Amino acid sequence: MNFQQLRIIRETVRRQFNLTEVAHHLATSQSGVSKHIKDLEDELGVALFVRRGKRLLDLTEPGREILAMAERILTDAGNIKRIAEQMAQADHGQLTIATTHMQARYALPRVVAAFRARFPNVQLVLHQSSPPEIAAMLVEGRADIGIATETVGRVPELVAFPYYRWHHAVVVPKGHPLESAGPLSLAAIAAYPVITYHQGFTGRPAIDRAFEAAGEQPSIVMEAIDADVIKAYVELGLGIGIIAAQVFEPARDTGLTLLDSGSLFEEMTSHIAVKRGRFLRGFAYRFIEACDPALTEAVIRAGTEQGR
Repeated sequence: MNFQQLRIIRETVRRQFNLTEVAHHLATSQSGVSKHIKDLEDELGVALFVRRGKRLLDLTEPGREILAMAERILTDAGNIKRIAEQMAQADHGQLTIATTHMQARYALPRVVAAFRARFPNVQLVLHQSSPPEIAAMLVEGRADIGIATETVGRVPELVAFPYYRWHHAVVVPKGHPLESAGPLSLAAIAAYPVITYHQGFTGRPAIDRAFEAAGEQPSIVMEAIDADVIKAYVELGLGIGIIAAQVFEPARDTGLTLLDSGSLFEEMTSHIAVKRGRFLRGFAYRFIEACDPALTEAVIRAGTEQGR
């Protein structure tokens, strides 16, 4: 048994049993991948995969047990390397943050600026993506820290810590009738074309739940993953917008009015997530503390080790 065999087992599952993609990802041949799997099965005396002819369909029960152990072994092997790097060069290296546009654009600029000033020799990579991709990057070890509202709190391999709370709000073009219509209601919003977030981004399910609970069916004429795009089209008069309240900038959004949405929409929580059991470099903990001083290294370590 060797690390390459364990990597192949892990990647075979991650690549949905497509050995061509496994070989490409691990920079080897498909025949080499197949041989490693057969050699490991011969050594262990059990089949790891359910097969139909030469095609792999799923893991067997022993395969599932072995995959869980392989994940831990490979995570710890990576931890050994990161510990050595920490001891050799504590303030040098790379930190990869996977996050959504909203977090990168509105929540993190101050944190990133402070981190860069403190750790000029650390290469900070900010990767913007969807919440599912953020979770996948963390699980696969392609990112050190993930920041998002959706998904990351529901993945067993991850541990997520509350970062900050926020709520949705309505924006309209200056002079819109809703500015003077009195207390805002979901029925009043549904009377106009709506521009809001794409499914799976920035609390969109909570928006849908609010209208459904009120028995209203909004006319959503445009969806976007970027609040700046939503605001731009609202300002053009193509509809009213439902956005995260904190993305409204009075000094910049001079053509828009932010309406008091009160308790129309449920409160949302953005989370900072890391992979369970993963060793983080010291500067990664400093980044998290810069986001929220309450999320100390001790708190993060306790969370990541729990349930391993």
